[in-house]
Amino acid sequence: MMSCLQKWPEPIVRVQSLSESGIRNIPDRFVKPPSDRPYITELTESISVNVPLINLENLNSSNDFVRQETLDLISHACREWGFFQLVNHGVNHELMENTRAAWREFFHLPLEEKQKFANSPVTYEGYGSRIGMEVGAKLDWCDYFFLHYLPEALRDENKWPSLPVSCRKLAAEYGQELVKLCRRLTKILSINLGLNEDYLHQSFGGDCETSACLRANFYPKCPQPDLTLGLSPHSDPGGITLLLPDADIAGLQIRRGNNWLTVKPIPNAFIVNIGDQIQVLSNAIYKSVEHRVIVNSDKERVSLAFFYNPGGEKLIKPADELVTKDYPALYSSMTFNEYRAFIRTKGPRGKSQIESLKSPR
Repeated sequence: MMSCLQKWPEPIVRVQSLSESGIRNIPDRFVKPPSDRPYITELTESISVNVPLINLENLNSSNDFVRQETLDLISHACREWGFFQLVNHGVNHELMENTRAAWREFFHLPLEEKQKFANSPVTYEGYGSRIGMEVGAKLDWCDYFFLHYLPEALRDENKWPSLPVSCRKLAAEYGQELVKLCRRLTKILSINLGLNEDYLHQSFGGDCETSACLRANFYPKCPQPDLTLGLSPHSDPGGITLLLPDADIAGLQIRRGNNWLTVKPIPNAFIVNIGDQIQVLSNAIYKSVEHRVIVNSDKERVSLAFFYNPGGEKLIKPADELVTKDYPALYSSMTFNEYRAFIRTKGPRGKSQIESLKSPR
């Protein structure tokens, strides 16, 4: 059940192997502190809710009111929720389903096949089971596969799974379609902020420097789901995240005040969330919201998280047009690479990773 990867600080535990071994009690290294467990006190029954639902096709309407109403709904979601679900987004539903199915098939391959693509902390690219280098850290109940799409210089399909045989082709086509969708969303978000429609796209690095990557998540069945999490609370450090959740069972929770709300997936929808870099670029008009993933004892889950981010050397700061005497810049300039280094060394992940960068006023 364990294999040692030289560059990791501790032997790597494949969570799927633990789950399939028939254990009744999860190892201590997966047991979260009582305050971080998903089902305690007022969280015993998590509140189930749907985040704002956006029909992107309405932006093509000949009716000015319908188009403006859709823009307003997106603006409200970005300002008040940091999340929304997107339907009629233009990505082929069969492609979505087949890509998710291919990744599920990958995770059910024999361990020795998956181990051929085992990752290291150098880039995280490949098959993995932990995030971070802290010795003795509490681990999440999740295995994953991480790969790069953009920039082109980082993309190496030979590092992607060779089995199932359809995986590389599907992953490439899926990534291509999601890049198109993200570019459309950056235009919409820019317009809603009162900026030039290319503002966010250019701030991310344009066609040459913008980065994009995929994390395929596998959450095995867990015998004690009340003691652990599939993914610990965090806000996404990048720009925009498109999540294709498992169609069968919910797992994503977002923080809303003092509550954790469980998002109910809508068939063929993407769950979209704003990342830390867009919170900075918008001068906190748009919100990057803390979220986490719960697990269960009955069903495994597969989800695909697509991250659309600024290039690593792009200097990110609040847009000049959004900074006034009455509403000064809340953040100092920092490259995306500098920000990622900051949150890696800061310690526990969470909403504070972006809030702690706010300049005192």
